[in-house]
Amino acid sequence: MTSPVRLALLGCGTVGSDVVRLLHEQSADLAARIGAPLEIAGIAVRRIGRDRGDLPVDPALFTTDPLGLIKRDDVDVVIEVVGGIEPARTWLVEALRAGKSVVTANKALLAEDGATLHDAAAEGGADLYYEASVAGAIPLLRPLRESLHGDRINRVTGIVNGTTNFILSAMDATGAGFAEALEEATELGYAEADPTADVEGFDAAAKAAILASLAFHTRVTAADVHREGITEVTAADVASAKAMGCTIKLLCIAARGADAAGRETVSVRVHPAMIPLTHPLAGVGDAFNAVFVEAEAAGQLMFYGRGAGGAPTASAVLGDVVAVARNRLAGVHAASESAYADLPVRPMGEALTRYHISLDVADRPGVLEAVAGVFARHEVSIATVRQGPAGAGPDAELVIVTHVAPDAALAATVHELRGLDIVRSVTSVLRVEGGA
Repeated sequence: MTSPVRLALLGCGTVGSDVVRLLHEQSADLAARIGAPLEIAGIAVRRIGRDRGDLPVDPALFTTDPLGLIKRDDVDVVIEVVGGIEPARTWLVEALRAGKSVVTANKALLAEDGATLHDAAAEGGADLYYEASVAGAIPLLRPLRESLHGDRINRVTGIVNGTTNFILSAMDATGAGFAEALEEATELGYAEADPTADVEGFDAAAKAAILASLAFHTRVTAADVHREGITEVTAADVASAKAMGCTIKLLCIAARGADAAGRETVSVRVHPAMIPLTHPLAGVGDAFNAVFVEAEAAGQLMFYGRGAGGAPTASAVLGDVVAVARNRLAGVHAASESAYADLPVRPMGEALTRYHISLDVADRPGVLEAVAGVFARHEVSIATVRQGPAGAGPDAELVIVTHVAPDAALAATVHELRGLDIVRSVTSVLRVEGGA
């Protein structure tokens, strides 16, 4: 075998520790696959003295100087599992410009400023791999970047956040409200102490930006993604979805489309939505992830598995390490970023979608006609109407599902409905996807 490929590991938390363990446990197999052994040159951490249990690594490898570690001549590949924007961006740009390949799980950085990393990789002639950034152990990004490179992808729909999927699955199974399901998720370790990034959709939005960039050969950032979380989803919403033969999921949706002038665009959004139980994503429960890809030649493809956790994420990291190490030994590097299409991102108001709207209205003649008139004024076609008692008092409930319309027209319809005297309240508004 040739000389070892030397690795600098930035971060040794949950994922970093599992990377170290897998490197140790699978060292012989990894060396055989690559054609050279992998060796850890150093591990950058915040505190050297922290108890890391029985981690199989020489304590002398730990350092609190990540830049110094990256700049060492004996480092070939940099693995970053720290997260955040800075100082991770500075570290990775330094490595890439110096010709050192990078493997990262940093979805936030890739979604905010992936262009800088790709430009630095091109400048240094280095590889930039990030399979672990979107869906943990699920092989997803490389199929989009390589296997489907000869096809045209039209739409990507995914459940890419395990915490929110667990919460919504629990609400569906037990009838619990959001707060109760979140408490359960926290107790079981599925939700962080501060779950904001998950339940407000920030995590999923970053992943949606990465998926859209790869699928549509266009630089998409997290700022381009319309984002809504699940905190407003109620037990009543879940019950209403069940009555329609649907379930509620937090979806990331990236799709090709066209603007009013017929120019090709892309739409990228994250929000809770009702989907029919017949949809492939409807049965994805617990904290699992799944992504549904629709391509012109390949047709419909489904990627499913564990989207988070130390060991699954470390598995994806090591898959990338094997790829970049083999490239290094062969004296080549992977194809650079493909952003040739440079499609404009369509505003959310122009996205075509459907709404499920629940109204608490006065129970008297003419109400349905007045409500229908609002939809007509905004050129929104009604698909179904269900009426029932709202409970005690002289009110009734209207549940309306629309046909496909621009989101701006649907939002304007809801806004006008809120101002009608006959509408006591708009109790729920959810989008409907997948032909429900």
